[in-house]
Amino acid sequence: MADVNRGNRPLSPHLSIYRMAITMLVSIMNRITGAGMALAAILIVWWLMAAASGADYYATVNGFLTSWFGLLILVGSLWALWFHFLGGLRHLFMDFGLGYEIKTVNMTGWIVLIGSFVLTALSLICIV
Repeated sequence: MADVNRGNRPLSPHLSIYRMAITMLVSIMNRITGAGMALAAILIVWWLMAAASGADYYATVNGFLTSWFGLLILVGSLWALWFHFLGGLRHLFMDFGLGYEIKTVNMTGWIVLIGSFVLTALSLICIV
């Protein structure tokens, strides 16, 4: 019975009518990086298990992790860690009711995005 007038009701807003804002990007990326860091955790556990299993298996796993693909995953995971950390700090301040002005929200979104790349680069410089 509820579907009798279905054709006359307006549709819900769709993503195609929204312009991507920095706040949307940071929110979406924070969720993606949070889930994506599970991959890094699995790789760390795999590497530790390989180290405990013996030299041959460790050499195989270490070979994968030091390949271009493994390093790409590790650098991406490092960026995800910094992004998620800075997003968490931003969220913590917002939990205290700070930074809800439009200008501040946009500025802190850009700080999280740019800061994650800067901190990743600084981390890589310190490692090398």
